[in-house]
Amino acid sequence: MRLRTVLASTSAALAAATCLTAAGPAHAVAHACSPSVSIDRFSDALDKTTYDGTFVGNLSALAVDRDGSPAALSDRSSLFDLDAKTLQPEGVVPLADENGTALDSEGLVIDRDGTRLVTSETEPSIRRYSPDGRILDRLPVPPSLQVAPAGRAVSNGTFEGLTMLPGGRTLLASMEYALSGDSAGIVRFQTWQRHARAFELGAQYAYRTDTGLGVPEVQALPDGRLLVLERGFTAGVGNTVRLYLADPRRATDTSGIENLTGQDGVRLIKKTLLTDLAACPSLGATAKQPQPNPLLDNIEGMAITGRGKGGLKVLLVSDDNQNAVQTTRFYYLRVRV
Repeated sequence: MRLRTVLASTSAALAAATCLTAAGPAHAVAHACSPSVSIDRFSDALDKTTYDGTFVGNLSALAVDRDGSPAALSDRSSLFDLDAKTLQPEGVVPLADENGTALDSEGLVIDRDGTRLVTSETEPSIRRYSPDGRILDRLPVPPSLQVAPAGRAVSNGTFEGLTMLPGGRTLLASMEYALSGDSAGIVRFQTWQRHARAFELGAQYAYRTDTGLGVPEVQALPDGRLLVLERGFTAGVGNTVRLYLADPRRATDTSGIENLTGQDGVRLIKKTLLTDLAACPSLGATAKQPQPNPLLDNIEGMAITGRGKGGLKVLLVSDDNQNAVQTTRFYYLRVRV
């Protein structure tokens, strides 16, 4: 999405930079961002490139296919298959709604049968697509989560994150910003339960972001906890991007609560800061606009790609908005939870 300008804290101290560049080897020693997170390397190899006549950018979501290769979703309605080692595109599928109109596609899950679950931030919506881009189904969305005037959501602030919980029976989508009538910073996470081949509305939970930040992505861990990205932008300063560990398992089901205003008896999703990415070593990265750390950009996509020495392998990607002063950048993290 095109980021709104928000006030965001930039007080995190920068770690000492090292000389590992984007072309650094895959086996390079990881560098600590915090006690829980380290960064192996980054890559700008796809920045301002094209594949088969399609611009490779505007990347808003990542997912891992059944063969272990990553897929990247553009918010301009294109879904790229990427090579697992080089991240070079190997295929692209255009997506559209039932009328053939392009999506503001922001969230992606590849289901166990190979179908693609894709959010569009416009309505918002979640559709199921075949691997070749045919619409198979459309999931129900609570009226309150629809963009005003149909509902209470703000335009360009709806379903940004999408993930499948362990077991493959529960789908979870994260709103980016609060609904009208809810307290600022309290965003809703909606779930769906799989019944046979269909998904039906399930429980809903509330999550409080840091001041001025929204939720661009969420990913489920094997134990039911979540990795949650929070992000904001301050003109003249740059991006704030923080990674949290969140636990929805004892949170209150808020689907029947019209306004979330901090009332007693509502247990929010518990969260623990893993790192502020401004504290990562810059690894020789450069930025085309002011940033608290030149490594940072408009990070929107996240996928857990495996487990290795040092923790979970987590891949992030930034959305360049097809803008000359922003970069399509991939980040290779190790996360210990």
